[in-house]
Amino acid sequence: MIQATLHQLRVFRTVASYGSFTKAAEELFITQPTVSSQMKQLTQTVGMPLFEQIGKQLYLTDIGQELLATCQEVFGQLDRFEMLVADSKGTKQGKLSLAVVTTAKYFVPRILGYFCQKYPKIDVALEVTNHQQIARRMLENQDDLYIMSQPPEDIPLCREPIMDNPLVLVANKNHPLAKQKNIPIKRLINEAFIMREQGSGTRKAVQQLFAKHKISVNVRLELNCNEAIKQAIAGGLGISVLSEHTLYSQGSELELTTLEVKGFPIQRQWYISYLDGKQLSVIAQAFLEYIQEYTQKKDVSSHLVSQ
Repeated sequence: MIQATLHQLRVFRTVASYGSFTKAAEELFITQPTVSSQMKQLTQTVGMPLFEQIGKQLYLTDIGQELLATCQEVFGQLDRFEMLVADSKGTKQGKLSLAVVTTAKYFVPRILGYFCQKYPKIDVALEVTNHQQIARRMLENQDDLYIMSQPPEDIPLCREPIMDNPLVLVANKNHPLAKQKNIPIKRLINEAFIMREQGSGTRKAVQQLFAKHKISVNVRLELNCNEAIKQAIAGGLGISVLSEHTLYSQGSELELTTLEVKGFPIQRQWYISYLDGKQLSVIAQAFLEYIQEYTQKKDVSSHLVSQ
């Protein structure tokens, strides 16, 4: 493997990411024959197949999977070294890879914007997905940091709370319960509910609360998008439980309101996490410290939406 070049490994990692020589060539701004040539040489160096093709899709062999893990480690170390050198020169430059759950998109991009204004030479890769996909990304060590409200318990993590994430019961302003106070939670039994998809942290929290009170609700609709849920509520399809953060931008214009039902809001926290034992890059450490300082400000939630 000492004969393998960094260029070959970079091409291999890109092919593995896209599952395609053509897409890898487009990403790297080189020709497809060049990609094929580099992969042929690397395969000869390894002495075993790195890919297998099924139909038009490329898949990694077991050896290919091992090489990909090695590549991620090698390039990760090189990135950290470059950041360390830049930091030693008194500058902050490099890459930050961040994965967040979908609800965090209502505040994380703005914080990232402020962070990048402070450190303009930093490039950010932001992945917005659900809890299940983030857990997969954690297991594959794909990112520097993760922001979610329920970090997986079965993955060794360092986790730190950064701000409150209250889950509120949302309805159309014309809903019969909209003007009532101190509504018993049992009153929800006959209500039509719009639920997040399986694997959603919000759905798990709601199910735990309803199980505690022995409540079974009528799930009329299941959606994997907060914006779609808000539109469905506005259209009178039912009520739902959402993070309070999702209401800041469109709650009033969609004529939504929160219901005063006992047991709500469900009190949760936002956490920023990283793999236990992971050596954070200079950039990741800088963002970790920045978001901790930023979210400690008074009324940070209101601050995020008032600007």
